[in-house]
Amino acid sequence: MKNKNRLLRKSKEVDMAARQQLLNFYSHPTEMSSTGKYAVWFNGLPNNIGELTRIIQGLLLHEYVASDFYSFAIPKQRKGETHLRSIESMLDTLFKIDNQPISITRPVNKRLIGICHHFALMLVAILRAKGIPARYRCGFGNYFNPPYFEEHVVCEYWNAPEARWIIVDPQFDEVWRTQLKIEHNIFNVPRDRFLMAGEAWIQCRSGSADPSKFGIFKGNLRGLWLIAGELIRDVAALNKMEMLPWDVWGAIPNPNEMLNDEQLAFFDRLAALTRSVDGSFTKLHKLYENDDRLHVPNVVFNGVLNRTEAVQNNSNVLCSFS
Repeated sequence: MKNKNRLLRKSKEVDMAARQQLLNFYSHPTEMSSTGKYAVWFNGLPNNIGELTRIIQGLLLHEYVASDFYSFAIPKQRKGETHLRSIESMLDTLFKIDNQPISITRPVNKRLIGICHHFALMLVAILRAKGIPARYRCGFGNYFNPPYFEEHVVCEYWNAPEARWIIVDPQFDEVWRTQLKIEHNIFNVPRDRFLMAGEAWIQCRSGSADPSKFGIFKGNLRGLWLIAGELIRDVAALNKMEMLPWDVWGAIPNPNEMLNDEQLAFFDRLAALTRSVDGSFTKLHKLYENDDRLHVPNVVFNGVLNRTEAVQNNSNVLCSFS
């Protein structure tokens, strides 16, 4: 009995050490989420998730609803802002438009033009700057166009008092919530309203969900091939390489590609690892680091602009996991 109790204590200590190592990893920025030379601008921001979300909503404007929701016609010369990947590049542009402090809500025409990527990564960046574990997650929300699940990204942060990860969707200000009739808590998004890419893959592969219901609202871009691409982006994001939703590299399938048995098995494995990422992260991290099908290269293909692009400061990782 003494030996059994000793083994249980040792196992619990190992689990706690592994959990702390994971939380430390997500508490530090990489080049994609680093505030860089603007770090001082973030001093003094509140810790409250709701207040931080409202600050972010006063800095950013989603490209696809600017006209319909906010009556703002985006000038042609500003549409490139949507393709900014890193936080520092976003801040470079934001402060050229309006150099007021971060906490000041900008008028609509002086907000940075972006997509869900910009909102989620901004919250991840602020939380990591404060030493709060946060990660960028890729998946599908069923609150844009029910019963469809639309491709989307969110922030997942570690709530220490509750000892659990919580999903926050910082994109949805009062205007969004009114227009889409969103009634769920955006500061604690239910996990049946936003499905992580791995969960969506598993449900579709098991037959409990229809892959034709997963995709992008504009266009006929739906199916397993698209979920597979989102799964690879989620693996990259879990390794702190937060990419645009139209960035393509490695094993990301071509549009409407029929996946063969080898591909299906590969994505089955990734889905299983990301579904229980806290317990599987060491394996997932090693797989990402050593498999060119997953690891983000120095150059990726921008599927919207139809061109290859360099990934800014891709190799300079400020915190490693081992």
